[in-house]
Amino acid sequence: MNSPRYRRERRPRQGERKVKAKPLLEIEDVIVEVGGERLLTGIDMEIFEGEIHVVFGPNGSGKSSLINTIMGLPTYQVTRGDIRFRGESILDLPISERAKLGISLAFQHSPVVNGVSLSDLFKAMEVEDETVDTLAEDLNMEGHLKRDINAGFSGGEMKRAEMLQLLAQKPELILLDEPESGVDVDSIKLLTHVIRKLFQKDMPIRERTTGGIIVTHTGNVLKHLHANRGYVMIEGKLMCSGAPLDIFTQIKQHGFRACIQEFKQGGKVHD
Repeated sequence: MNSPRYRRERRPRQGERKVKAKPLLEIEDVIVEVGGERLLTGIDMEIFEGEIHVVFGPNGSGKSSLINTIMGLPTYQVTRGDIRFRGESILDLPISERAKLGISLAFQHSPVVNGVSLSDLFKAMEVEDETVDTLAEDLNMEGHLKRDINAGFSGGEMKRAEMLQLLAQKPELILLDEPESGVDVDSIKLLTHVIRKLFQKDMPIRERTTGGIIVTHTGNVLKHLHANRGYVMIEGKLMCSGAPLDIFTQIKQHGFRACIQEFKQGGKVHD
């Protein structure tokens, strides 16, 4: 069977005007290094309000490095390019300032925080008790509020705790690292319901103000959530992009080789 071909992005015809709103997030020709080792090369991405972008790729390809860089984890050094949130560069901002702007990250492997309960965290965030109780009930997390964060939690409970924190924060840019990792089928359904809520999928398209990136290896989250654009990341480069479900189907059928072949033939490939 021949490998599927990715169509290149069509350039506007002469005389066409492409009118766009200001992006929520812009990543422009970014190179990222950790300890002098290059992890990401030439990353370009634009996300608008209401959009969900999905990044696929094998383990160690740089997917998590991308969203960790956007969040501002200090070990990730941007040596070229720029990252802009609502038109303003955030490269010089620490994690805390990026969080204040409305950028939030849910880790693939959530850390245990001994001595601090979820209730303590929400008090520090000045979230009203009634709001916390309602959100916790929706996620079946009422019995976890007084426990140390993630201490003794199952994989599914850790993911739900992360989603609970995101719901309380009400971020504008949401970064999710393998949200379906380590959870069972029932938990995936609950998590995707919450993710839909985070991305305001229950609101009319024109009223949605959030956007974000979901990193996924299995693609299971796409069964319950419509995403706008997908990418394949290999060796720190975004090699292909297009409709997320189409890309995921091609990955299941052919692995990543089709994207790699097309990339070798002519550089970045888009639909």
